[in-house]
Amino acid sequence: MSAIELTEDTGRSRPSLTLWVGVVLVGLHVFIALLTVVWTPYDPLGMTGGRLEAPSWAHWAGTDRLGRDFFTQIMLGSQIALVVGAGAVAIGGAIGVSLGILAAFASRWLDDALAATLDILIAFPTLLIAMLVVAASDEASLFTAILAIGLALSAIVARLTRILAKRVLLLDYITAARTSGTSWPGIVVTHVLPNIWPTLAVNFALQFGLAAIAEASLSYLGLGAPPPNASWGHLLQEAQGTVYTAPIGAFAPGLALVILVVGINLLADGLRDFADPTRSARR
Repeated sequence: MSAIELTEDTGRSRPSLTLWVGVVLVGLHVFIALLTVVWTPYDPLGMTGGRLEAPSWAHWAGTDRLGRDFFTQIMLGSQIALVVGAGAVAIGGAIGVSLGILAAFASRWLDDALAATLDILIAFPTLLIAMLVVAASDEASLFTAILAIGLALSAIVARLTRILAKRVLLLDYITAARTSGTSWPGIVVTHVLPNIWPTLAVNFALQFGLAAIAEASLSYLGLGAPPPNASWGHLLQEAQGTVYTAPIGAFAPGLALVILVVGINLLADGLRDFADPTRSARR
């Protein structure tokens, strides 16, 4: 089934199965994250059972090595993943879009310098840049992880924004707007951003998934949100010593992360096709 279908009567696109599956998977995590704000099955810090109990009706995912309900910990992990993803994308988007627009309007030598700098930054893995930023701070925290991942993602956003903005600036109506006396800020707000926003929105969705993986990786290495924050990466790090006696401890957080990232990727793919119906027609 194609990711987009065109209605014969209007020629407009309509959401596909890919988009709806992505919405359901991501929406499930959003619902769980919001639910944890007001309710959790057990006290996140309470020792409600024995150590490393198997899954049961009382504890759906068993208990951890301290006797805490593991399903509650996984639910709280959704909240952390979404907060970090949203925060990192917001920071990376704000910095990246600003730098990309600046490069598109800059003089040739400044544009070349910014483009070269962005290419160098993109050559480094996102996780490595985030690790360097966290290591340079006084201590690891949730805010530090968000800032580090956002800065790491900003280079990718800036490069894409620069390319898209330069294409728009070559169009005839931009020349007409400049001839009519429209200021550069007016051109950016009126013409550039509305034209590049659909593509940027899809990229932001993909960056969200990268941010969630980066946060889990940082927490696994001890550079993310410190305990008692129940990050999925931290849960995986704790479970590695009991993976043979209590495999659910390693399986459940990893599965939750996979579901979130797959859902985001499907959502991004569906949004891409929805924004560009001709793309599915070329498949």
